[in-house]
Amino acid sequence: MTQEGPAYYELGYGEDFGLTALTALTERLSRPGSAPGPAAALKLAEELADRSEGEEAVELGEDARRLLASELPERVLHTVWLASTGNAFDPTDHGMTCRAWLERISEVSTARLRQNTASCTPPPVRPVRDSRLCRAVVAELRVTAPALADACPQPKIVDCLEQVVTGADADLGMRLLLRALKAHAVPVPYGQYRRLVALGWQFGFAPGAVHDGLAITWPPVRAASRQGINGDFGLSRLARQFMAGWHYRTPREAVAAAVKADGYERPPGSEAAVLLEDIRRLLDPGLSDDAITVLWLAATDRGHNIDRFGIGGREWLQQVAEVCEEHLTEVAPTYAPAAPPPATAAGDEVLREIRGMSPLAATTAVSPDFHPLEGATVMEALEQITTQSDPDLGFRLLLRTVEVLRLPLTEEQYTRYEALASRFHCGEDHLLFAVDHLVQRT
Repeated sequence: MTQEGPAYYELGYGEDFGLTALTALTERLSRPGSAPGPAAALKLAEELADRSEGEEAVELGEDARRLLASELPERVLHTVWLASTGNAFDPTDHGMTCRAWLERISEVSTARLRQNTASCTPPPVRPVRDSRLCRAVVAELRVTAPALADACPQPKIVDCLEQVVTGADADLGMRLLLRALKAHAVPVPYGQYRRLVALGWQFGFAPGAVHDGLAITWPPVRAASRQGINGDFGLSRLARQFMAGWHYRTPREAVAAAVKADGYERPPGSEAAVLLEDIRRLLDPGLSDDAITVLWLAATDRGHNIDRFGIGGREWLQQVAEVCEEHLTEVAPTYAPAAPPPATAAGDEVLREIRGMSPLAATTAVSPDFHPLEGATVMEALEQITTQSDPDLGFRLLLRTVEVLRLPLTEEQYTRYEALASRFHCGEDHLLFAVDHLVQRT
């Protein structure tokens, strides 16, 4: 990203791009049966440049020209290329310098851009030389230097990467550092990973550009932790995904996809653990099967009508729990589910909010044109879960009900909802995504 241009995520890049995306593709040439010659490597460059109707040729060519415009010696260019490709393709084995290879990549980029605009001339390179960003990347490089030097066979890889950052481009230097870490499976502690994601945002990288392929040393999965959650989570999030229009062959496939939605900041298995915690609380013997069924139907806006298939709420949640446990066994085998005692804090406040909305909800119904579910029945079930099971989940399902029934909120109600969301450690975006649009602002 140049200082004047849009962020890469604004351009639609959710993962790696440019020269570092090419080095990731080139790494495949080391697989058995591959032919790691110039023709195969050049074909990969052409395929990358052709993506997005040729738009990805822009970043590919810009990256190559940033290195070419620098005064970095051949030794540095050669070292960082080999390190970022996992030694899959060495231009010098085929009579080329690395600088000559970068020229070829630049030519591929320009040729593809000229397919769109015949008169296209690559603009002058505008390297990122911001001293603050350079220092930040170098600091992270030095933190991981011992592990990277041990894992990477290229001598002086740390020094060469630092020269790219300070002598060519901090943006590309950051991505080449990430590629070297990924190509050699260097373990990255969770704390450093979070710093790298934050630094990536400053360059305009989407989190996927940092996360994907990185060997992150995650902390243990903790169901109670809500760090890194944006928007909804747990059972209320799963219900949202079952609204009309979900695109899976079976309900079980939809659940299996949902439990993998950990995002980029949480350990693998986190969403499954949070969802499993919600389910274990709902399956408490004190809550009726009818209430569970009503809550599910309301929260999904009858997007998955378990009652029409003869499935009760408890039976359905037990099926969901099985999927959670299978996923946790796969990605977090040391996780030991232990249902914490029901959260009782703020229970009275949640109950007041439910009862405050009940008269308005009584005039509406979930799915009024197809097996309607009376709003009053839903509010009674919400009272049950809040008083007998868990006010936290009761509050989240209240938000889902307000959203599904499109119940208007006053600014005063929304302020109280914000206070409750904070007490239950919901993320800042939870209310924004759920009910902010329903507030009647003056």
